[in-house]
Amino acid sequence: MAQSRTTQRFHRNHGNEAGFTLVEMLVVLAIIGMITALVGPQVMSYLGRAKVDTARVEVQNLATALDLFRLDVGRYPSEREGLHGLVAKPSGIDRWNGPYLRKRGDPLDPWGRAYAYRLPGSHGAYDLYSQGPDGTSDGSDVQGVKSW
Repeated sequence: MAQSRTTQRFHRNHGNEAGFTLVEMLVVLAIIGMITALVGPQVMSYLGRAKVDTARVEVQNLATALDLFRLDVGRYPSEREGLHGLVAKPSGIDRWNGPYLRKRGDPLDPWGRAYAYRLPGSHGAYDLYSQGPDGTSDGSDVQGVKSW
């Protein structure tokens, strides 16, 4: 099959120009690297703040559930019963009207650890807080979510 003159001319003039050069590829990779270096830390900062905000909201929800438990039973769950008393009926309690939380199982903070619950609390009737991203907070700082 004979090729037309236009096709022959195209192959003769552009035959070795297909694809990208190594320099072009390196320039593109360098640009992508710079964008990632600039944007990456900011994204990680937002992610860290989102977890702290999530923990604050969950502590408020748990505090509401504890107050409902107290209205029904007449007291807050003991430290031995813990936050599990909001999900499953503790033994020896007749007026329990739970579960007070939708999720089954012990509530976990955004970092996968159980929320700390102390009764009596040093900041109020009870202390309820997340130990924060490093797991060492005592609840007295903002990062670890302030106690109630």
